[in-house]
Amino acid sequence: MAATKKHLRLAVYAPALVGDDGRPLAIVHGMERAVPGLRLGWTSSETEDLITLPHRDEWVASNRTDGGLPFLCNDDENHVVTVSGWESPGRLAPGSRPRFEVHADWPLDEAGIAAAVDVLAAVGDSARAFWGYVDPEGISVTVAQQFRRPGDESSVPPHGLPFLKLPEELRADEIPHFLGWLNYWSAAAARAIGFPDPARDTDLLSRARRTTSGGWVVQLTDAPLDLDKPDHLAALIRTYARFPELGGRAAP
Repeated sequence: MAATKKHLRLAVYAPALVGDDGRPLAIVHGMERAVPGLRLGWTSSETEDLITLPHRDEWVASNRTDGGLPFLCNDDENHVVTVSGWESPGRLAPGSRPRFEVHADWPLDEAGIAAAVDVLAAVGDSARAFWGYVDPEGISVTVAQQFRRPGDESSVPPHGLPFLKLPEELRADEIPHFLGWLNYWSAAAARAIGFPDPARDTDLLSRARRTTSGGWVVQLTDAPLDLDKPDHLAALIRTYARFPELGGRAAP
């Protein structure tokens, strides 16, 4: 594996798994359909050795490690793709309800960029997610600095970005916590933040795609988000201003 290759990071947030839930396997199949030639047929040992899974589908369906989707990857050291999911504690979510989180990553290269919208749409719909995102590796550091925690009153988020409420302080699961380069908004999330408004969202709609579930994948910039580019930062700030409900910033 090329150690210097940067990655795209995906996360979606969905209702917790219940009973014989078929979502984990649907997510795996959705990713494989979205990326030509992808086969997520391996997992890893505690020593990070690859373990082949000849009966992958049965293994995924019966394995609820961490209350979610056990770690899977492909066997291509030049283009490593991974996915896993788990149940996050309710205390970190609106209403103290546990959620099912799915995380995936793949190389930030031409092929990875080309597949990103399809992967996010597939994972978001298959997970029946409230919302999700894809960002280039490293953006999460800036996002973490946007959350307002006790004692942060005198600090200022970087790049002129707004403060955001902590996820557990939001009024509903459907409200996205923050903006990414690509944003998965379920139909409920889109309604919660007021998207789309044809008169106000012309630019966003030009880079948006409706998903099969009725949600949206909304792309902020043509190229992956780079906060050192003034036009990318302006697009991010402009979109935060457009959706004050996002991140719990709207007045009560």
